[in-house]
Amino acid sequence: MTRNYHHLTFPEVRFPETSKAGPFNSTCSNAQIVTSVQQVFPHSTALASSVASNPAPVTSSEPPSRTNDEAHGKPKGDGLGSVPWVATTYYGEGLPFSIVHQVSAEMFTAFGASLAAVGYTSLYGLAWNFKFLWSPTVDVVGQKRSWVVATQIALALVMFALAMPAQHGDLPTVAWGLIAVSILAATQDIAVDGFYLDALSDKRQAAMSGLRVGAYRIAMLVGKGGLVVLAGLAGGWKAAFIAAGAMMLLLGIGHALFLPRPATVVRSETKKTWREFVAPFLSFLKQPKVGLILAFILTYRAGDSLMFNMGTPFFKDLGLSTAQRGIINGTWGTLAGVGGSILGGFLVSKWSLERTLRPIVHAQGVAILLYAWLAFTRPSLPAIVAVVLAEQLIAGIGTAGLMVFLMRRCQGAHKASHFAIGSALMSLGATLAGLVAGKLAQRYGFTVFFLISFAAAVPGMILSWFVPTARADEQA
Repeated sequence: MTRNYHHLTFPEVRFPETSKAGPFNSTCSNAQIVTSVQQVFPHSTALASSVASNPAPVTSSEPPSRTNDEAHGKPKGDGLGSVPWVATTYYGEGLPFSIVHQVSAEMFTAFGASLAAVGYTSLYGLAWNFKFLWSPTVDVVGQKRSWVVATQIALALVMFALAMPAQHGDLPTVAWGLIAVSILAATQDIAVDGFYLDALSDKRQAAMSGLRVGAYRIAMLVGKGGLVVLAGLAGGWKAAFIAAGAMMLLLGIGHALFLPRPATVVRSETKKTWREFVAPFLSFLKQPKVGLILAFILTYRAGDSLMFNMGTPFFKDLGLSTAQRGIINGTWGTLAGVGGSILGGFLVSKWSLERTLRPIVHAQGVAILLYAWLAFTRPSLPAIVAVVLAEQLIAGIGTAGLMVFLMRRCQGAHKASHFAIGSALMSLGATLAGLVAGKLAQRYGFTVFFLISFAAAVPGMILSWFVPTARADEQA
């Protein structure tokens, strides 16, 4: 049940008049909707080896102004040359997210923590909930490339430090250490997203979206699948944290050496004022129907998040071992989620967000009832596998729809900050759900708990009929 992916973005491409808005266009991305796949999980970096013919000197991390070449459709990216670093930066986003949101729940469950304690691991999502508070800092202080490298190396060091406490079941120490991981990972997300938007042209952003989703999903697969299975087979969690730390260290060193340096314009003022930090929030809140938009983002995954928080203990209650959970829910489930993301991106690009958003939201909510059925009937292993794969497929489709919706809320010069605000609000619902999920499951049992989760999805279904689906800058 892995779907809380608030770091990814869905660049879009403008089709002839039939396609309305896309997340990026002259403001957020000069293009209009194409959404290839997305998510997982998500976030991004993208770079181009060739910029405009007369690039501006590099003096700040602010997004570059559009050059004449770009205005005439000439991409900033260097074609296939951007593939390696797009893949590795997205992988770097997905792995720590998996450690915090998935591996931690598996580890706490394996050590016999209560359902309430497992639910409280959702509090690590607070870093993503409030990352918008420091996203302007990443936008205007230093280079986003430097932020990416620094956060990845720091993440590696923290993961190494947690290896022995995790091995010995020192849950308080691990819990505190994962707070540091969550803050660093959320900061990395901001930097990677901003770097990707700065470095690639709109067309290259759209072309790379499938790769970004795939790389992020693979990282989730390695975390929820590979690292959990490794812990189960190795008889402890030390190997899992050492392996995760080694991967992040290699990414940090590799990006320090090979990550490109996109050109940026000279700022008219070198002094950063408080207005630069407040501007992204104010511009986000000025869009039409912002109240409906905020409510929809908060409730879009409310039921899904309740279910997600109790997924690991529920599968343990069904009799699945740590290794089995890693294979079925982590590996096979993640692959189904990848397929769902691809399918969701295809559906949105073919029939538009306007026509697909409501069916996607309703399918996502109804899928929760599959888990209520599992809890009530407690079927054999093949039925469990079938339900997991079906739910993950639908979750991937839901992620694609949500990412396009969030990117359509981007406008102006604060693309990274706007997406950070939207994704933070989305993850806030998941965090709040975790505070009550464990207690509800303990009090009412899993069958009633999943019915409550379905009820929590109903407000999002209703709001899907009223929220705007056009780009923020196109709304009246």
